[in-house]
Amino acid sequence: MITKKLGEVAVMCGGTLTHDHDCDIQVKGVFTDSRKLVGGRLFVPLVGEKFDGHAFAAAALDGGASGVLWQRDRGIPPEGPVIVVEDTLAALQTLSKAYLADVGCRVVGITGSNGKTTTKDMIYALLETSFKVHKTGGNFNNHIGLPLTILEMPADTEIAVLEMGMSGRHEIESLSAIANPEVAVITNIGEAHLLQLGSRHEIARAKLEIISGMKPGGLLIYHGDEPLLPLVLSETETVKPEGLKTFTFGMDQDKNDDYPTGMMFHGKGIIFTSHLHAEEGLELPLLGQHNVINCLAALAVADYFGVSGGKIREGISGLQLTGMRIEQIVAPSGLTVLNDAYNASPLSMKAAIDALDSLKGYRHKIAVLGDMLELGPNELEFHAEVGEYAASGKVDMLYTYGSLSAETAKAAQLERPELPVYHFSDKGELASHLTGQVHPKDIVLIKASRGMKMEELVDALVKEDLHN
Repeated sequence: MITKKLGEVAVMCGGTLTHDHDCDIQVKGVFTDSRKLVGGRLFVPLVGEKFDGHAFAAAALDGGASGVLWQRDRGIPPEGPVIVVEDTLAALQTLSKAYLADVGCRVVGITGSNGKTTTKDMIYALLETSFKVHKTGGNFNNHIGLPLTILEMPADTEIAVLEMGMSGRHEIESLSAIANPEVAVITNIGEAHLLQLGSRHEIARAKLEIISGMKPGGLLIYHGDEPLLPLVLSETETVKPEGLKTFTFGMDQDKNDDYPTGMMFHGKGIIFTSHLHAEEGLELPLLGQHNVINCLAALAVADYFGVSGGKIREGISGLQLTGMRIEQIVAPSGLTVLNDAYNASPLSMKAAIDALDSLKGYRHKIAVLGDMLELGPNELEFHAEVGEYAASGKVDMLYTYGSLSAETAKAAQLERPELPVYHFSDKGELASHLTGQVHPKDIVLIKASRGMKMEELVDALVKEDLHN
């Protein structure tokens, strides 16, 4: 993490120390949540619509903070080691950019509508075999989380793998300006954020903002099956670094630099080969064809940094993912649960259903699908589309939860009248009905947008003592 004297921090963030005699105070890390005070760290009070961290600045100093930033328009600062800045959020971002330059590590930036966190974890696993690597923790991928991730980075980091999320235009542009990536990865363009952006074309423009802050001669790795990405790349309005290089991955052999040449599915994952990795199959401990595609992006990054074939194999076999992303859980009862409750969009819903469909040896394959949020005016059509997809021979039983998912249930029943379909608006009633139906030899997929809190259903299934 950042370890500097307070005077150095003031220069790096563009602020002014209120007392020169505080310049030699040691700062070891930063924090923005006053409830998570760690002695010796710098407190950065942020200002939101319903909160103002400046109210806790004095208490942070009393509690052992090495110093605080103070926004000039917030009145008289508390007594103690204070750096006055024009805007505390901008100062946090400026500090992180300066620290990144000070460390001098190389940067991989990752964005996409789906799969960016999984791909980030894959890239980290591959690079970690050969370099000192730091990555975004959890989903710290926004205008606050990315600077905090950078400032937690050890000073001997060689490569930083930074996830970049967004909800609207110009957000990734600002993150790219901070991170200045050498390599950028775009996993795909889906329907998430249609509510804010209005079209997939506009989503593609927002995601491609990641290249606006790239180093000259940098490498863009993107999903070549998506026609919108090369279309936006060709637009004159798209800001590109000088000498930008590109690499594509996907399923289409005619469009991509790398693509799968063989896949064998089994209960714990997938063994696959690709056009550029055609030797002995790589064993990916994840479910779903979509994760093979994500892995192709990670392999491209590893190849760029010169990771050897043996280290690539080592990294893939030891892969650890952030939770609730098709996490396979075998309950004490014997029931298998696929927990994919972190987020959902039409694209990721279909990918999860495909992953469920690919697994063999189970009595029944049951999908429990909740609402997909932030899809805009066509949200009902998207939910119906998922219902039709699930009913096309891919599941043996379908449960849906939430007001929007009523459309999923309706469309599935129309597509396949004999399919057992159950819709619930109450999660407790759903859990009660589902636990009464499932058998220890069944497999259950749980997927919905994060706001639906479907992990509560996962907990109920795992704890249930089944006697069917």
